[in-house]
Amino acid sequence: MDILDNRFRALLADKAVPLGSWLMAGTPVTAEAMGCAGFDWLVLDMEHVPIDYQDAYQILQAVGGTPACPVVRLAWNDLVQIKRALDIGAQTLMFPFVENAAEARSAVAATRYPQPGQAIAGTRGFAAMHRASRYGTVPDYATRANGAVFSIIQLETPAALAQLEEIAAVDGVDALFVGPGDLSAAMGHIGNIGHPEVQAAIADAARRARAIGKPIGIVGPSPEMVHTFISYGYDYVAIASDMGMMMRQANAFITALKPSLAKALDTGAY
Repeated sequence: MDILDNRFRALLADKAVPLGSWLMAGTPVTAEAMGCAGFDWLVLDMEHVPIDYQDAYQILQAVGGTPACPVVRLAWNDLVQIKRALDIGAQTLMFPFVENAAEARSAVAATRYPQPGQAIAGTRGFAAMHRASRYGTVPDYATRANGAVFSIIQLETPAALAQLEEIAAVDGVDALFVGPGDLSAAMGHIGNIGHPEVQAAIADAARRARAIGKPIGIVGPSPEMVHTFISYGYDYVAIASDMGMMMRQANAFITALKPSLAKALDTGAY
C-alpha cells in the first residue's frame, strides 16, 4: 500500500464490519499489544487520556508496526491540535462533540493544505519535515497529503443527531461516529446506553446514515451490545478499551480467587 493511501478508508471498502477498540492506557507497549491482538483499528484517545503529542507520536509508531489501523481522537476540534496530529503521522482523525455543519466544515478545512482549485478551503499550516512526510523523503507529500486524510465526525448529543444529514453532507466528512456515552448523558440517562430511549436514538442514527450512504460507527461495552449495534446497521464498531478489558479481567480473577484464599486462611492451608 502507498504511504499516502488511507488504511481506514480501505477497511471500510471491505465487506466485513471492521472491529476496533480504544487505547486508554496511554503507553506504546499496550498499544502495540492491542495492535497485535487482531483488532482492525484502534482509537488513540487524546480527549480523555492524559497524554501529550510526544506520547501520541510514540504510540502511533508502536501501532504502525502492527496490522491495526490507528485512529486519533483529538481533544477538541481545534486548528492547532489538528495540525500537530497530522504532522506526527495521523491520517484518520476523529473529531469529538461536533454539533453542526459549520463545526464539521471547520474540522475538515484544518486537515487540508491550501491548494488552488480544491473545493475545500484548507487551513492546515505547512511544514516540510515531520513524520507524516517521512521526514521529507516523500517528495510529493504536500500535493497528495489532502487525499490521505480521513475525517470522522463524532455526534454526541440529540442536537447533533438532529443535524446528521447536514453534517454528513459537508464536503470532506468521510464518516460519522455516534458517542453513546455522552449521548446517554445528554438524554438524561448518564451511564445507561442500554436505556430504550438511547437505543432508539442510536438505531435511528444508523438508519438515517444508511439512507444517505454515509458510513457510521459506534463503540459498545460488550460483545452483546456490539452485536446489537451491528444489527442496527453500523458500518464499523469498537468494543471497550484496553483499560476496560484489563480491569474487567482483573476483577474476574479477583472475584474467582478471593473466596478460596479466605477459606484457605481459615483452614490454615497458608
